[in-house]
Amino acid sequence: MFVVTRYRVPAEESAEFGVLAREALAALTERPGCREGRVGRSIDEPDLWVLSTLWKNVGAYRRALSNPEVKLRAVPLMYRCIDEPTAFEDLATWSPEQGLAIHESDLITE
Repeated sequence: MFVVTRYRVPAEESAEFGVLAREALAALTERPGCREGRVGRSIDEPDLWVLSTLWKNVGAYRRALSNPEVKLRAVPLMYRCIDEPTAFEDLATWSPEQGLAIHESDLITE
């Protein structure tokens, strides 16, 4: 599963935000089950930033969020995120090693 949190950051706050975002990234990527993470900024809209992480499963992500160190270092930044869904399940992935992989949904559908 992967998590994408987006942020609107005024230009005058971008340097400070970058420091906070890197600290949040470090806290999250230190947790078990985190496979990858990144902080980025939109090329077309420089006030739009993103913090994205890849997790082994939703349980690992939820355990990470409840960790005291993550609460101290990452959650304060996350309070600034745009209010929208952030956690997604993988339905199709691609890598040079494995090529295209199709994944079953874990969601219950009726």
